[in-house]
Amino acid sequence: MIITFSAIQEAAQRLQPVAHRTPVLTSSFLNQLTGNQLYFKCENLQRVGAFKFRGAYNAIAQLSAEEKQRGVVAFSSGNHAQGVALASALLQVPAKIVMPLDAPPAKLAATRGYGAEVVLYDRYKQDRAAIAKEIQAREGRVLIPPFDHAHVIAGQGTAALEFYEQAPQLEVLLAPVGGGGLISGCAIALHHLAPRAEIYGVEAESANDTFLSLQRNARVTIPVPKTIADGMQVTSPGEVTFQIMREHLAGVLLVTEEEIKRAMLLVLERMKILIEPTAAVPVAAALKNEKGWHNRHVGIIVSGGNVGWDTLKSCLETAAP
Repeated sequence: MIITFSAIQEAAQRLQPVAHRTPVLTSSFLNQLTGNQLYFKCENLQRVGAFKFRGAYNAIAQLSAEEKQRGVVAFSSGNHAQGVALASALLQVPAKIVMPLDAPPAKLAATRGYGAEVVLYDRYKQDRAAIAKEIQAREGRVLIPPFDHAHVIAGQGTAALEFYEQAPQLEVLLAPVGGGGLISGCAIALHHLAPRAEIYGVEAESANDTFLSLQRNARVTIPVPKTIADGMQVTSPGEVTFQIMREHLAGVLLVTEEEIKRAMLLVLERMKILIEPTAAVPVAAALKNEKGWHNRHVGIIVSGGNVGWDTLKSCLETAAP
């Protein structure tokens, strides 16, 4: 499965009438704190509050009329669910989404609010992909996976295409890694436009499946991670995304739960924007700056802003001085 830069350009044209061109923000305080010029691509302000709308819409829009009539099925902890639900509503496609019982209530409510039917499962005992494939076989729906899909990856790559247009001076790109769809698409786009850019994935320490996989040069499966970054509660990188990450990434950085919470709080306090824990992961890496960057132009994909009140309260209580 090959994802080309031209496929990302075509996805951008497809998305132009329906997706937001999200802003790029800066913070003099965070620049001073890190010694670098940071640029924040605010996908928390994208439709459904996350970049996932890009890939979902790009994939569903390319289905045939007969496939759209049969409907789609997807599995997700929340943001891909919302992206598929809204894209399906806009394109008048029936959608069924497999979501974990412990998914953030706000993400469950939003997915249902867009008109999708939700099927709940226990993430620690059941296989979400197997459930979705059983629904696909039984009902004839088209499966729209969260990351291992060429059209999904191309759609996510439009975030970096826009980012480069808004900040062509980027030298380093940081993005969170769940299954790898976002950073895979973004890496293909950015390396076409800026071949010398350094691209790093960032994971929570307990959700280090991609870190381990790249270290061992083979896909590694870990237990379901227990992390506040719910978008990283996957157990293995995708087959397609792993190959792309292996080719394009300069490495994967790891951050602690405390560092994630601190990053969320700093962004809220200093930039006045609310981001979810998964989106705070690359921010935490920029603050940690373990690579020792100085006076570099560092881009950060702020992947989403869907955070429930209980999670936000916990972060504020534990991260505040």
